[in-house]
Amino acid sequence: MLAGGRGARLRPYTVVLPKPLMPIGEYPILEVIIRQLVRFGFDRITLAVNQQAEIFKAFCQDGARWRARIDYSLETKPLSTIAPLKLIRDLPEDFLLLNGDVLTDLNFASFYERHIRERRLFTIGASTRRHVIDYGVLEMDASNRLSGFLEKPAHEYLVSMGVYAVNRRVLDLVPADTKYGFDDLMLEMLRAGMAAYVEPYSGEWLDIGRPDDYLQAIDTFERSRSRLLPEEETGAIASP
Repeated sequence: MLAGGRGARLRPYTVVLPKPLMPIGEYPILEVIIRQLVRFGFDRITLAVNQQAEIFKAFCQDGARWRARIDYSLETKPLSTIAPLKLIRDLPEDFLLLNGDVLTDLNFASFYERHIRERRLFTIGASTRRHVIDYGVLEMDASNRLSGFLEKPAHEYLVSMGVYAVNRRVLDLVPADTKYGFDDLMLEMLRAGMAAYVEPYSGEWLDIGRPDDYLQAIDTFERSRSRLLPEEETGAIASP
């Protein structure tokens, strides 16, 4: 789980706390993700941390209270979203890679199992976003004559959810000790003709990258917590 970002877009909140430890309801979003992972059968979690690493260690400790084993990989300089994986020497052949600020009701186990079953190198969880242009859009021809008019057109597009399933072989593309992100890896895989797969998801998904997103995540958590954390109803952290 990637937890080493600076959270610059979420300032001033992140002056005090790292973004994954921002509370939504009574839990930091990081704890919500950890509880979800444990419920879906994942019991080994590595946090890739950088700034404020000691705060993460103080909060999560070894993960025992969530029936998980949590360890830490420390960056000594910003490495973006993919290069931190090069620091983790005991990665399994396939693994989940998550941003530490994702609020979703995605079934992580099913997502990962499909990646394994189809022997993929890289699988991207994707959500549809709709962007409305708040202006009337003018279209013109070569002589500047109006040829069309669209009143506040809307566009839909798929975006990465910050949820990935990864085969360790893709790390052969990643330079050591160099800033290298998801965008770099996707462009390199496309250039090399290496297949990455997209799994569209129509359920709940938000990140808390900006103040407006954070406030929306708080509302979403309260409205959807029975889906996001169904184990609360039974008092169990993990399934038997």
